[in-house]
Amino acid sequence: MTTETPRWFTSSYSNNGGACVEVAINLATPHGIVPVRDSKDAAGPVLSVPAAAFSTFVAGVRDGELGTV
Repeated sequence: MTTETPRWFTSSYSNNGGACVEVAINLATPHGIVPVRDSKDAAGPVLSVPAAAFSTFVAGVRDGELGTV
């Protein structure tokens, strides 16, 4: 497996029966993107998020800036 192949993973906090997203952060450094997909539809569409934007999003979640539902 090379850095060209996404290595998908789901957060260890996502223990909700599979209704979550998967990310492939191994492409962040070599390509500047973080692919994101629906874990229930592995063959479905992939959203490529700029690595800097993904980092900002994760920091906002950790800091509680996005609120709760």
